[in-house]
Amino acid sequence: MLDIVQDAITDAKIPVGRGVATGFTWLQDNFVGFFDSVEYGLRQGIDGLLTALSTPHPLIIIALFAAITWVLQRRLVPVVIVTACALFALNQGYWALTMQTLTLVLGSCVVCMGIGVPLGIYSAHHPRFYRTLTPVLDLMQTLPTFVYLIPVLVLFGLGMVPGLVATVIFAMPAAIRLTELGIRSTPTALSEAATAFGATTRQRIFKVELPWAFPQIMAGLNQTIMLSLSMVVIAGLVGAPGLGVPVVRALNSVNATLGFESGAVIVAVAIMLDRMLRVERRA
Repeated sequence: MLDIVQDAITDAKIPVGRGVATGFTWLQDNFVGFFDSVEYGLRQGIDGLLTALSTPHPLIIIALFAAITWVLQRRLVPVVIVTACALFALNQGYWALTMQTLTLVLGSCVVCMGIGVPLGIYSAHHPRFYRTLTPVLDLMQTLPTFVYLIPVLVLFGLGMVPGLVATVIFAMPAAIRLTELGIRSTPTALSEAATAFGATTRQRIFKVELPWAFPQIMAGLNQTIMLSLSMVVIAGLVGAPGLGVPVVRALNSVNATLGFESGAVIVAVAIMLDRMLRVERRA
């Protein structure tokens, strides 16, 4: 009897995979011009950012990183850590690959924060919308990367762009969630005081809620950067240049030396960006 029930359930298989594949085929057939335009725009932005990072002398870029860290942190220790990590990447001979990886990370962060922060603000003011959005965010972070990488490759081809798109899908939920948390945690007394003094909704958001939520938003940026760095190997598998390429090459050739060198540089880049952009609320 149980076997009959099992066979009946199996025979009534829901065509999830076939339905999604059909949907992406329809998108490819009907919106090929749109996706080509998106791919071209993203590639131009990536090329411009890569040129800006690769053209100056490495020591100039390192000095710029140290200056940015000092402006944001006003402490000497983070400046020393950031400088040491950047010099380590230069010392290991991975500077060009590091700049390519930073291009992917920074590009994905711009897209994630540009979309995630407004969505987080809207979600904080519309709880019903956020409850609807939550399952989508869960799906974006729990669905295996290689699953949605297949249609991304079909739509955008090989190179940096599919790696960027896959990274954005994986990393954007952190920006949305932490922005929503920061805006929602704004003390009611502050919002009510701003309203009592005649502040409009826009003024309340920009002058009260966003300043209060700034540490959470920066934490969202930090998490977006870390999640983007975790995708560099995946990006290397789809033809994107950067530190993921030697990791993939080391895996294919079972080269422990190359693997640990490139892995250590990835860790150094992660530490550098974390110390550079970590912001805490000051009393």
